[in-house]
Amino acid sequence: MSGLKVAIVGVGAVGQEMIRCLQESSLPLKEPPTVLARSARTLILDGQEISVHECSAEMFQGKDLVFFAGTEGEKGAIRLFGKAALEAGAFVIDNGSDFRMVDGVPLVVPEVNGEELERLREPGEVNLPGIGLVPRRYVANPNCSTIQMVVALKPLHQVAGLRRVIVSTYQAVSGAGSAAVKELEDQAHRILHKMDPGPPQAHPLPIAFNVLAGANWRFEEEGYTNEEWKLVRETRKILGLPDLPISATCVRVPVFTGHAEAIYVELERPLTPQEARDALRSVPGIIIVDEEMVLENGTAYRTYPAPKDVVGRDEVFVGRIRRDPFNPYGLWLWVVADNLRKGAAANAVQIAEELVNRRIVPVN
Repeated sequence: MSGLKVAIVGVGAVGQEMIRCLQESSLPLKEPPTVLARSARTLILDGQEISVHECSAEMFQGKDLVFFAGTEGEKGAIRLFGKAALEAGAFVIDNGSDFRMVDGVPLVVPEVNGEELERLREPGEVNLPGIGLVPRRYVANPNCSTIQMVVALKPLHQVAGLRRVIVSTYQAVSGAGSAAVKELEDQAHRILHKMDPGPPQAHPLPIAFNVLAGANWRFEEEGYTNEEWKLVRETRKILGLPDLPISATCVRVPVFTGHAEAIYVELERPLTPQEARDALRSVPGIIIVDEEMVLENGTAYRTYPAPKDVVGRDEVFVGRIRRDPFNPYGLWLWVVADNLRKGAAANAVQIAEELVNRRIVPVN
């Protein structure tokens, strides 16, 4: 039987979503994915028992694709096991931020810059800091907030050219991992029952019934957080616009899943809201929720996407498309997506599907 042998490293919120996405994908899997973590255990996912194996270099032998969904940073899974997976012959798709901005590493959103995957055909190696030279089979998955933004920006850039971007994000707690989700649940329960919520753990301040303009992100130059700088640097790399002015404010809100973004774009030529809708509708993977209607009481109303409506979906939803009344080159967009799906797991699986469709990863 022909097909791919796949492994997933990490069983947190993103890792679990990767399992679901692989079960739904068009990838020709030879067998269920091997699930790896720091220690062996049984994972119950959607009522199904899944064996989790202790991660080791030997577990990557014979694998065609390896997804890294685990912890980033100095002790993260990619730094501990990435080289072993690559040297075992696998193509690696990494959800972490460690090597996204390294020269020679494709940073990919398939419907935006899938052609970047062709770089994996080039001979030679790529130098991953802290790991060293590795085979050119490594692909980086962008940050969750970056992915949904570039999906919306690309068609506007194609028809009118981007001059400047200003974005404010409203990011769900699941972007900070399972511990942050539990923290919101616990804090909300305790506050609603007039109990002391206790000291915060996953965030520096309580998140329940609150909005955090710094969240658990690291503050860097000019007073911007590392999450905000990710939006700047990753967007420039993905769109191939290294000098595009981008200013971002990233905010954590008490929502479990689903990131929302208010994006202001200044274009090279004026674009009407209807022209923008037409450009966005032409892209598979974008759904416009921006229809004029009249409520029963006679009030004029326009539909728009909300985080709770996009959970479990892989598309990027766009609404509130409106012109800047004081700048003929300006447009506002409201962009919403499931941060665990399109913002992480689904995009990684779509990268794998693109690798197979382009015959970069052979199916034996």
